[in-house]
Amino acid sequence: MGSYSPSTLLRYAAPVVVLGIAGLLSTDKVSAKPEYTRRTKQGCEVCHPPDSRSLNEAGEYYRHHRSLDGYKPREQNKKADGTAVKGK
Repeated sequence: MGSYSPSTLLRYAAPVVVLGIAGLLSTDKVSAKPEYTRRTKQGCEVCHPPDSRSLNEAGEYYRHHRSLDGYKPREQNKKADGTAVKGK
């Protein structure tokens, strides 16, 4: 292997540093983590719709409270007999 000049090293060092910092800053945006499943003793489908990384109502509650303790799903779209209201 040959030696590299300082200018060549600097040319490649800047993008590597920028990508490294971006990677560190973006780790908070990961959707589901195995620790959440262990902590809540619930499957991923409780907080995420099928085949999606987006959050449902329970997922939003967990994001804000860091726990599902006290979470109650909304019942506003159901009739008294438990069937869904059409159009809502």
